[in-house]
Amino acid sequence: MKPVAEGERLVVNLDEMEFEPYVNSQGVADGLAFQLDRSKRLGSGFHIYKMEPGYTTIPHEHCGNEEYFIISGDLTDNDGTVYRAGDLVLMKDGTQHCSHTENGCVIVVYLEVPEAEV
Repeated sequence: MKPVAEGERLVVNLDEMEFEPYVNSQGVADGLAFQLDRSKRLGSGFHIYKMEPGYTTIPHEHCGNEEYFIISGDLTDNDGTVYRAGDLVLMKDGTQHCSHTENGCVIVVYLEVPEAEV
């Protein structure tokens, strides 16, 4: 096995990440995101998504499955479903929803393609 070459590995600690606004396809900022692999559009593929306390996402529809894991904080969907740290969630293609956080949250997201606003 060959060693990992210089520049082939990127490592960033959650406490040191510099989040940037996630701007949706309508040009509206919708939360904060961080992703190492910038070969994909910010907010697609594997990324970390952060919502400040009191924030509600823009209503959207998934254009492919979305999986996310709640690292910290609270998240409540528009139908009243509450997620907490440690929850792993799958939202299937075509699902429409928006989410709110009282205290803020940080989630790991895998989203093959960006969602569409509804």
